[in-house]
Amino acid sequence: MNIQFECADKINGLMTITIEKADYEEKVAKTLKDYRKKAQMPGFRPGMVPMGLIKKQYGTAAKVDEVNRLLGEKLTAYIRDNKIQMLGEPLNNQEKQQPLDFAGDGPFEFFFDIAVAPEITAELTDQDTIDYYNIGVDDKMIDEQVTMLANQNGEMVEAEEWSGNDTLIGDMRELDAEGNTLEGGKEAAGAQIMPSYIKNEDEKKKFEGAKLGDIITFNPRKAYDGRDAELAALLKMEKDDVKGLDSDFSFQLTTIRHYQPASVDEKLFERVFGEEVKTEADFRQHISDAIKPQLAMNSDYKFFMDVRSYMDKKVGELTFPEELLKRVMKQNSKDQSKEVDEKEFAQSIEHLRWHLIREKLAEQTGIKVEDADVKAVAKEAIRAQFAQYGMANVPEDLLDNYAEEQLKKRENVDQFVDRAVDIKLIEALKKTVKLNMKPISFDDFKKMMDE
Repeated sequence: MNIQFECADKINGLMTITIEKADYEEKVAKTLKDYRKKAQMPGFRPGMVPMGLIKKQYGTAAKVDEVNRLLGEKLTAYIRDNKIQMLGEPLNNQEKQQPLDFAGDGPFEFFFDIAVAPEITAELTDQDTIDYYNIGVDDKMIDEQVTMLANQNGEMVEAEEWSGNDTLIGDMRELDAEGNTLEGGKEAAGAQIMPSYIKNEDEKKKFEGAKLGDIITFNPRKAYDGRDAELAALLKMEKDDVKGLDSDFSFQLTTIRHYQPASVDEKLFERVFGEEVKTEADFRQHISDAIKPQLAMNSDYKFFMDVRSYMDKKVGELTFPEELLKRVMKQNSKDQSKEVDEKEFAQSIEHLRWHLIREKLAEQTGIKVEDADVKAVAKEAIRAQFAQYGMANVPEDLLDNYAEEQLKKRENVDQFVDRAVDIKLIEALKKTVKLNMKPISFDDFKKMMDE
């Protein structure tokens, strides 16, 4: 076997692989012997079919399979052993590749176009200075978190008078044109209304200051802008039963359910953080400690963006094997007859450029991502989801179980691996470059990011 690789311009490579008879004949002979042991042909006992017949029936197919196996194995090994940074997959060379006659003994010559990544020599050192924004935790942020946690851990209580987002429960009766209860009209006992969700402002105002026992006259169709689905849900009827219904209704208020936020006391402290938190000062400190890692993630994200911009300038222009890459894109497209969109291709090149720079930085810093790192990322993602619902003290075994379920899905694994690489790379780069520390408030940081 002979393998040659030419890459005169360093990005458009041509690989030539020549496979001789000696490379495949021993394995093909063994395969045909195995076929013979199992072959069944009329007139011959099992295992006694003449080898000539076996070769005639299976010889070419066995040769093709073995040549293709060798081809893939040796091509992959050569690229790996010679550290060729290939972009995409090898492509058949459209000019040099000739039809092959596998009925003969060869030699068989294969030609592949190889898109090679441009070389990146730029690195980051302690001579490079990059801004790092240190976001501070202030009382306003802690107050907002206290309010949010109190709201998330509140409960429904009964009230005497409607206010805000309360739910009103009462009995509804259809009225006639004179405002009297319509005999045989539609009724709904225990109907529930949240006035804050009523679309029509005139109808919404009719519920202001409502108290237990009040009878309110309103028009449900107007209240919900003529939506039959909401009207049917209110009257506990089928959607078809309310079509064309445009009457006023009386609503006799029997119950007011008010959502009462939890008191900021030891009961809330324990529910959110566990028994070790006893005082409001400790509660606020725990909130501050919980916020800091989230802010650090924002700081790290901004730092990584700045690293990318800095490296883009330091690396300068890169030349890519564009024609080969367009062939790769076209080959991977669902509609291979369609020409590559130039705008989409430009975006792909931009993503590819950052991917190569990111790989260079990972190689420079020597980071390695282990299974434990990927699982840790999955657990943090799940922990953040629980935190959105006010659950800050989730047991580790529960997080472990959720993480293991998430990691069973391939699409999740790729996402978590990428995140794990970024986390390790950010930490490594923070120790590599000189950080220009910049204290900043969260509001100013958010304004900067928005801009």
